[in-house]
Amino acid sequence: MFVLKPADLAGGMAQQIETHVRTTSPYEDKLLALIEPAARDLGYEIVRVRLMGSRRKTFQIMAERPDGRMSSGDCEKLSRGLSPLLEAEDPIESEYALEVSSPGIDRPLTRFVDFDRWIGWEAKLELDRGIEGRKRFSGELAGTEDNNICINLEGEEDTALIPFEWIASARLVLTDDLIRESLRRRGADEDELEQLEKALDDDQVEFVTDDVLPDADPDLT
Repeated sequence: MFVLKPADLAGGMAQQIETHVRTTSPYEDKLLALIEPAARDLGYEIVRVRLMGSRRKTFQIMAERPDGRMSSGDCEKLSRGLSPLLEAEDPIESEYALEVSSPGIDRPLTRFVDFDRWIGWEAKLELDRGIEGRKRFSGELAGTEDNNICINLEGEEDTALIPFEWIASARLVLTDDLIRESLRRRGADEDELEQLEKALDDDQVEFVTDDVLPDADPDLT
């Protein structure tokens, strides 16, 4: 298996290469650049932005607090805080709906801090190029080194180092243990955790991965 030599990139370049996972187009790059300073002033970090739809668009902002938490109240606060900026700048020409959400349980991993925060948990990566004929990999996260993602792949002795800029998408793998850990990190009390354990034992868990605050008509697609 491959073990790549860590790239030696400056801090500014590290911030720049994070953007490509958080957006999918130059247009979204501009939207991210517009809202990120305001979101940071409000106490939130932008995980990902997406502009979706054709005739009636949805501008989705995925965000969280620096501690990794994001409640429905936080979604509402960020939505209200960004709305005046978006109204003033009017960066989206056509009619759109603003949607603010948390990253969810099987969250996308879009920044170096995400890979460090979830060390030891299983993730799936998709690269923008092939390595030994493969673009998709899964394994246990082992943090970051310089500007590379470290991941322990099944059946390999050495930890693989993958340049962050090669990553097209990355996401945690949803498991019962991940649900437990996510609720624990969100500050769930003992009663909530006990109820979760019972539901998991009874195979009765139906989990919505994102806390979403839509600012749209219900029939918006």
